[in-house]
Formats: sequence, C-alpha cells, structure tokens
Amino acid sequence: MTNLVATIKAEMKAAMKARDKPRLATIRLIQADFKRIEVDERIEIDDARALTVLDKMVKQRRDSATQYRDANREELAAQEDLEIAVIQEFLPEQLGEAEIASAIDEALASIDATGMAAMGPLMAVLKPKMQGRADMGEVSKLVKAKLNG
Repeated sequence: MTNLVATIKAEMKAAMKARDKPRLATIRLIQADFKRIEVDERIEIDDARALTVLDKMVKQRRDSATQYRDANREELAAQEDLEIAVIQEFLPEQLGEAEIASAIDEALASIDATGMAAMGPLMAVLKPKMQGRADMGEVSKLVKAKLNG
C-alpha cells in the first residue's frame, strides 16, 4: 500500500471517529474509485495513479458544480464544492501561475519542436510533473497562448 492510499485510509478512520458524515462520504467515494480500478485492472494503486484518480475526481466535480450553478441548483453545487475541498486535501500543493509558466518555458527549451506542433510533446513533458498540482486544462490554455504568441 502506498503512502497516499494509506493516508486516505487513515483519514477515513478519523472521519468515522469524528462522525463527520460529509467528509466520510467523500473519502468513501475516493476509496470506491481506487477499489474499482484495483479490481478492474488487477493492480495495486500507487501514488502516481492515485493522484491521477484524485485529479480526475476534482475535475468532474468542478464540471458538475458549474452545471448546477447554471441550472440555479446552488445546494447541489455547494455539495460538489465540499467534495472538491476534501479531495484537494490529498493532492499536493497547487502550483502558482508563475511556477506553471516557468515549467512551460523549461519544458519548451527541452523539446525539439516549435509552433503548435510542439503542443503534444510539450504536454507529454509537463503532465507527469504537474499531475495533481495544477489544472491540466489551464496548463493547456497557457501552453497554447505561449505557442501562438
């Protein structure tokens, strides 16, 4: 069992003891996603895969919260925001815009392509470094702006 998975398991026990139902429900969702992947793919989840799963869960909840707000369902959007907050506790500290820009410049210098043809190779270099630490959709937008500008 990896460090992140063990931490999440320990937090689940703490939430049970504290009778924190909303937090516990979100942690159980995380655990269920991990278990589904372990059963489907017959693997044990490592930290890198766990970060990918958590990142995807946050993205899904952001999308849902936006849709709920567009439909004037604020109570459902608030629930999604609560789940995002719990999931983000397990993600590494988010990178600032300056750090992302610096990483993009560094990665751009390391690849051998220019213009929009550099988009794929550039994202391939950036994604492993930033997974769970930055919204990859935002990173993609910054990369496009950099390559076009």
